[in-house]
Amino acid sequence: MTDAVAIPAPHRIGLLEGDGIGHEIVPAARRVVDAAVAAVHGPEIDWVPLPLGADAIATHGTPTPESTLDALAGLNSWILGPHDSAAYPDPFRAQLTPGGQIRKRFDLYANIRPARALPGVRAVSPRMDLVIVRENTEGLYADRNMVVGSGEFMPTPDVALAVGVVTRAACERIAHTAFRLATRRRRRVTIVHKANVLSLTTGLFRDVCREIGAQYPSVTVDDEHVDAMAAHLVRHGGDYDVVVTENMFGDILSDLAGELSGSLGTAASINASDTQAMAQAAHGAAPDIAGRNRANPTALILSAAMLLDRLGTAHDLPEFAAAARRIQHAVDATVEAGVATADLGGLASTAEFTEAVVARTRRR
Repeated sequence: MTDAVAIPAPHRIGLLEGDGIGHEIVPAARRVVDAAVAAVHGPEIDWVPLPLGADAIATHGTPTPESTLDALAGLNSWILGPHDSAAYPDPFRAQLTPGGQIRKRFDLYANIRPARALPGVRAVSPRMDLVIVRENTEGLYADRNMVVGSGEFMPTPDVALAVGVVTRAACERIAHTAFRLATRRRRRVTIVHKANVLSLTTGLFRDVCREIGAQYPSVTVDDEHVDAMAAHLVRHGGDYDVVVTENMFGDILSDLAGELSGSLGTAASINASDTQAMAQAAHGAAPDIAGRNRANPTALILSAAMLLDRLGTAHDLPEFAAAARRIQHAVDATVEAGVATADLGGLASTAEFTEAVVARTRRR
């Protein structure tokens, strides 16, 4: 008889503040989550603080301690603050970023990035309410497509090459993620590729996504070349629902969609595998405003709400799903009432905005 494998408790959530404004926005997200879960009488969150980033270099000799990675292996989910790896001392500056190491270690293959115009925020595309589902492990990004070594190399000092990797298995699993998500939304998936030029690699991505789409007859499927898609997002971004694409295209289009919907300061995301998920805002560590109580915590708060919704669905915890909805409504109501940080045209500090969201979360 073998020992039973311990299943991680869904109410245990890792907390990694990271660098820069992470020390302000991660505690803000924690406060909002605690308030929302308490308001719906859900199980109290058991937070697991873990070292990562510049502080971890000082205490553990590395920005991504092995003890932190070991602890994450025993968790379903965690919240990751932004990291400022460009400011790390050598040799850490040239290494894979902490977030990249975590994504690779735990095969967080799906980067799910919504772009939704918030009420009261001036947006280029005020009707936008879409989700970009980005394949997170392959493509042309050198830090993700090799087990050993880098996908970039230079055979001579004057020639640089990169290897793009696209596999059927990775295409299938990201396609299923996109189509399952679409069944919970407006039942439309747009496949983005560049098969007119990259016919083998992005052609394989397009074709496999179409094959998987046939298994979801209730979902409408279409496809676009990535350059045309960028133009369509600008002109009529409100027409799209779920967009599935490969790694680099997804990175670029999600930043574009975030700005079109109002600001990268509101751009939430999670990185997920079949069993684990990491909430992470799409923006960086903003060292120029770190410690000044000016950072916008909206993106990370909404990322944490996505994490709660995922936990609620996966573990039959309706209280977590209800808490996620409560957070979404509280953020919307706060911004619509004119309480916003400077990047959204408001006057609120990080602490003031967080307090307003917490108050609305409790009383809704």
